[in-house]
Amino acid sequence: MNVLEINKLTKKFGDFVAVDHMSLAIKEGEIFGFLGSNGAGKSTTINMISGLLRSNEGEIKILGKNIMKNKTFAKSNIGVVPQDIAIYEDLTAYENVKFFAGLYGLRGSELHERVDEALKFVGLSDKHKSYPKNFSGGMKRRLNIACAIAHRPKIIIMDEPTVGIDPQSRNYILTSVRKLNEMGCTIIYTSHYMEEVEEICTKIAIVDHGKIIAEGTKEQLISIITDTKDVWIEVKSVEHLISDELKQIKGVNAVQVEDNTIKVNSDTGVSNLNLIIGYLMSNGFEIRSLDEQEPNLETVFLTLTGRNLRD
Repeated sequence: MNVLEINKLTKKFGDFVAVDHMSLAIKEGEIFGFLGSNGAGKSTTINMISGLLRSNEGEIKILGKNIMKNKTFAKSNIGVVPQDIAIYEDLTAYENVKFFAGLYGLRGSELHERVDEALKFVGLSDKHKSYPKNFSGGMKRRLNIACAIAHRPKIIIMDEPTVGIDPQSRNYILTSVRKLNEMGCTIIYTSHYMEEVEEICTKIAIVDHGKIIAEGTKEQLISIITDTKDVWIEVKSVEHLISDELKQIKGVNAVQVEDNTIKVNSDTGVSNLNLIIGYLMSNGFEIRSLDEQEPNLETVFLTLTGRNLRD
C-alpha cells in the first residue's frame, strides 16, 4: 500500500521552476531517503507534502486521499521534524510537546498520556519540567522529534534531524528512526550526511533541478553507474606475472600490477575475494594490506548530478 503518492507535482516561484512535474510513490513501512543538493527542489517538495506550500499543478495523496480536499485527515497523519528547531524556549519540555500535540486535537487524559509517551521515547522524561534554553543541541533535536510524534502519525518527515549535534545524540536519533519504523511509521528522511542515508534508508530518491533523476535501493542506484568493484592488494614483492592466472577466477575482469600492488577489477555480484586471496597465498605471495573499494551512494550522487550534496 502506498502511504504517499505524488503525481506531476509542480511548484513555480515566478519564472523559476522549483519542482518540475514530479511523481513519486512511497510504500508503507519504508524509510525513504530524499537526496538533493541545495536548490534541487527537495525542501520545496517536503513543504508541499506537509501543507506549508501550495502547488501550482499536480496532486499529493496521503493514504489514498488528496491532501487539499482532506486537510484535517492529512494533518493528523503527518508528523514533521523540521531542519530548523521549532520549539519554545520559554515553555518546559512537557509544555512544548503538549502544545504541539494539542494542535492535532488531543485533549484530556489522552493528551497527557501521549506527551508522556513521546518524552519517554526520546529519553527526556526526566527533563519534562526543564526549559529548552538549558538543553544541548542534541536534546533540543530530540524534543523536536517528541513534538512531531505525540499524535502518532503514519508518516514522519525528518528534514536534517541530526545537523549540528554531537555523535552520541546523532546515534540516538538514528536508533529512534529505526524504532519508529519498527512501530509502523513510514519515514521520509533527508540528510547532508550521505552515510546516514546509506545506513538506514530502505529506498532512496535523488532529486536534481526539481525532478527525480534516480530512485531505488542503494544497490539499485549503484548498479546504474557500475557493476564492478576494485580490490587493491599490496604484497611484499611481485616476482612473476600473475595477471593471466587471476583472470581465470570467476568474476575477475582485469588485473593491473604496479610496483608491489595488484589491482583486481571484479563484478560486484560475484563473491570471489576468498578465491583471489587463496590463489595469491598458495603461490607464495605475502599479503601486506588489502582494500576493497566498492562504489557508494556518494559516488552515485556525484556521477548523476555532477556536484556535491551540499552545493
